[in-house]
Amino acid sequence: MKEFVLIFRNSVQEGGNPSPEQMQQLLTDWMNWMGGIAAQDKLADRGNRLSMSEGKTVKPGDVVTDGPYTEVKEFINGYIIVKTANIEDAVSIARECPILNVGGHVEVRKVVSPDDHS
Repeated sequence: MKEFVLIFRNSVQEGGNPSPEQMQQLLTDWMNWMGGIAAQDKLADRGNRLSMSEGKTVKPGDVVTDGPYTEVKEFINGYIIVKTANIEDAVSIARECPILNVGGHVEVRKVVSPDDHS
């Protein structure tokens, strides 16, 4: 089995504050989706959510900026790591992610070992 990181991306949307009921439904959908992955023994790491308000970007020349949120319209919400036979199986898991229902998207990337040069 190979490991793939599913990176959850979303964009800042005007008037995009969901109601408490919508937030509860999204949380329920998210937990059901994650539970399904775990039940298939394909969840290698539950990952973490990433802060939307506290972050810095370090650039060459000792330049440090806030964000990247001030510079981009899109941000990374978080990630998980799944274990599947191939990238197509990881993409199948990503296709069911609840973030797709609220305008976000999922980036699927293979985790490589130091001796894997792919």
